[in-house]
Amino acid sequence: MSLSDRITTGVKATLGANVVDAVANGLLMLVLTRYLLSPTEFGLLHYALSIIGVVAILGTIGLPSSAARYVTELSETDPDQVRYVVRFGLVAILGLSIAVGAGLALASPLIGRATDEPGLVPLLVLGLGYVLGNSLHKTFSKLFQAINRVDWSGRLKALSGVSRLAGAVLLVLAGFGAAGALAGYLVGFAVASAVGAVAFYRISYTTLPPAGDVQDGLKRRILEYSVPLTATRGANVLDKRIDTVLVGVFLGPVAVGYYTVARQVSQFAAIPATSLGYTISPTVGEQYADEDLARARRVYEASLRHVLLLYVPAAVGLVLVAEPTVTHVFGPDYADAAPVLQILAGYLLVNAINKVTSDGLDYLGRARSRAIVKSVTATANFLLNLALIPALGVVGAAVATVITYTVYTVTNVYIIHDELDLNLPAIARLLGGVAAVAAVMGGVVRLLVPQVTGIPTLLVVVGAGVAVWAVLSTLGGLLDVARIRRVLT
Repeated sequence: MSLSDRITTGVKATLGANVVDAVANGLLMLVLTRYLLSPTEFGLLHYALSIIGVVAILGTIGLPSSAARYVTELSETDPDQVRYVVRFGLVAILGLSIAVGAGLALASPLIGRATDEPGLVPLLVLGLGYVLGNSLHKTFSKLFQAINRVDWSGRLKALSGVSRLAGAVLLVLAGFGAAGALAGYLVGFAVASAVGAVAFYRISYTTLPPAGDVQDGLKRRILEYSVPLTATRGANVLDKRIDTVLVGVFLGPVAVGYYTVARQVSQFAAIPATSLGYTISPTVGEQYADEDLARARRVYEASLRHVLLLYVPAAVGLVLVAEPTVTHVFGPDYADAAPVLQILAGYLLVNAINKVTSDGLDYLGRARSRAIVKSVTATANFLLNLALIPALGVVGAAVATVITYTVYTVTNVYIIHDELDLNLPAIARLLGGVAAVAAVMGGVVRLLVPQVTGIPTLLVVVGAGVAVWAVLSTLGGLLDVARIRRVLT
């Protein structure tokens, strides 16, 4: 399979899986917000998920990505070592996740008293299962990515999402409330991890040559490379979770619900960029390792071009339709989430750019540089949240997120430019053309927004904006319709 065919296949597979996972997550959020949980219960659920998510980083300490990196490298240079890397990674991750999850469960009464939220305690006790399941799910997804079987990574993600939806809804209907919804996440992780273990064993592990004598220092190198990855992932988790935790601490569970709704909508829109970035990262690394710098640059620049073309107009459109989207989709009880969503439109854009940039740095051997930047910006995000949430409420958390994530993304692009020598004038010209298209599209959408009276008319307005964007992008030579048709078919 050619490089372009492999990327196309990977993008389609991961895009489909991300769509399934996001639709399942969106349906779960809609069912919980509109029918099954009160705003307080919904906020309490995501308050607990944020705390668990911060702790869960200790359950892997960057080992899944580090093991995946060495699986990719040693598959080409020394295949006899790959079985050892897989076994060592799984055993270490299993032990860590059990220890960390048990510690969280034991500490749950203390956390409940410290936050003055006794309702958190039963949810945090379930953190043991969440940490273990999330760690194993992440490990098998990374291992499939390492052997360029991102189609299987996608299947695991889709399976987890569908299982989570079914498990959470059934358990809430059975009367377990927010705890039942959280248990649904455990069901999703358990199903995906079990399938992932069997599939990886049959597809890859059994085809590997028997493990030979272990290279001197291999375990140490795996652990050492996990350190900057741990810092990066830990900082990333803090960036994505600590703001929700602080919203809960300062403003309570209801405000967490508002912030979660806005954050989830912006993350849903990042699905295409997530799929593209997940697929191209090891490919860029392969071409770079083979000293084919020009090809690695072309792969990344093509990805960045598509992200800018899609997400600059998307961010403009999200600002304009935020209010009717929140009130008509999630209900008037969540109307206060609309201004938060408008600000997070900026996060949507920089997050999309980062999705096709940051993971590639790991495969280019610049994990340490990314870790330093991420640690600095995560610390800044924490401090900004401390300052802005008491002053501006939930909006303050969104402002802090946009500011710090923009700095992080721009720095990552600079680092990858330092490695690949990007064609910056061409990127700047593209950005100018995309901005012009977004301005015209935004004008049309703004005229139509007052006509929105429900979900059907909201979809009509969004569709009109997409049509204007597609026509102008095609006429301006920014969008190659024939090529997109070939990729999708």
